[in-house]
Amino acid sequence: MFHYLARRLLNGLLVLLGVVSLVFLIFNLKQVDPARMLADQRSSPEALEAIRKDLGLDLPMGTRYLQYLNDISPVSIHARTDRDSPFFIDLEQRSGVRLFGVGGSQVVLKPPYLRRSFQSRRDVSAILAEAFPNTAILALVAMGFAVVIGIAMGTWAAVRKGTWVDTLLLGISALGMAGPSFFIAVLVAWLGGFVWYDTVSLPGLPVMLALMGPVLWLRARLLRRTSGSGDRYAQLSFGGLLLGLVLWVLGKAFSIPGLGFALDLPGTGLPMSGDLIDVDPFTGPHVSWKHLVLPALTLGVRPLAIIVQLTRSSLLEVLAQDHIRTARAKGLSERQVVLRHGLRNALMPVLTAVSGWFASLLAGAVFVEFVFGWKGMGLEVFNALEREDFPVVMGAVLVFATLFVVMNLLVDLLYAVLDPRVRTV
Repeated sequence: MFHYLARRLLNGLLVLLGVVSLVFLIFNLKQVDPARMLADQRSSPEALEAIRKDLGLDLPMGTRYLQYLNDISPVSIHARTDRDSPFFIDLEQRSGVRLFGVGGSQVVLKPPYLRRSFQSRRDVSAILAEAFPNTAILALVAMGFAVVIGIAMGTWAAVRKGTWVDTLLLGISALGMAGPSFFIAVLVAWLGGFVWYDTVSLPGLPVMLALMGPVLWLRARLLRRTSGSGDRYAQLSFGGLLLGLVLWVLGKAFSIPGLGFALDLPGTGLPMSGDLIDVDPFTGPHVSWKHLVLPALTLGVRPLAIIVQLTRSSLLEVLAQDHIRTARAKGLSERQVVLRHGLRNALMPVLTAVSGWFASLLAGAVFVEFVFGWKGMGLEVFNALEREDFPVVMGAVLVFATLFVVMNLLVDLLYAVLDPRVRTV
């Protein structure tokens, strides 16, 4: 077990080193002078040179790279006597613990130092610490929505394999996977926060004819005249919907009375943008959970589509195994067989998808947070890229990469606990 975890930890550290190296090269090869961004337009060459020296931009790229690794590493080398050394760490301003000495230097244990913002001159760690909770809350709510709805839809599709339910749910998941995040964000914001804000206007005739199936099915169940799955009632609803759409379009096109009417339902009341903390001029700041609905729905669409398909395929594979046939032979109900013996054993691939997608939601919330004005790390990264504030971007990428590695390590550990055969891989 120890060797297994050591290998996984070493792989994770190598991944982080690769990410840090790539990000450092990308942003340091770009021909942008941060000193001119920070200085006044009338600053003298001496002032610009002083700013470059303060930022370490006068050093060779190799030295700057080693200095950056030394800054972000928890275990760092500290040149305790030479304040002009690129490896000097001011332990009076940055907390750290001296471990042992090596020649004229010391090895210290300290928090990772992500540098300072070019624009605000604030510590990047402080900027990201303020923005991270909003992104984490958004990702948690979006993933919770995706997991609950996705597993339910995937289980229903597996149980009803080959029926119209299966086809419909697979079609919905395919649309969710195919839709780009920025397009879905704009569409959800426009519909939910603008068009349907006050009222939800639906074509009346198609909706009323589509409701015939559920109403007749419910009536039959109450009168105990049916015990089936209700496929014929679903077909009746689908046919009524198509017929209603045709009649509604004809009624709107030719102004036929009684055909082109609309049903006005209560609106969503959800704003297109906003922060989790809303400030009322009379009552002060308060948590506004309704601001979370539209961005969380948008962010959870893609993982929901993945979870639906994974749950369906994994559950179908489990339901074809011998122990399921044994459970059915013992007289267990189909619900007990599916939920107790099938679904529990089919959630391993879903667990992997959830862990990976949760880290992806944290990193991929840039477009969603920008569209909805959500004050999280994604919006900070977007604004930093727009202002070419590279320390903020580099720090955010490092945080996202660390989250990926940590999540993968936790999943590997859970796999090793649940299945000892994994430890030999």
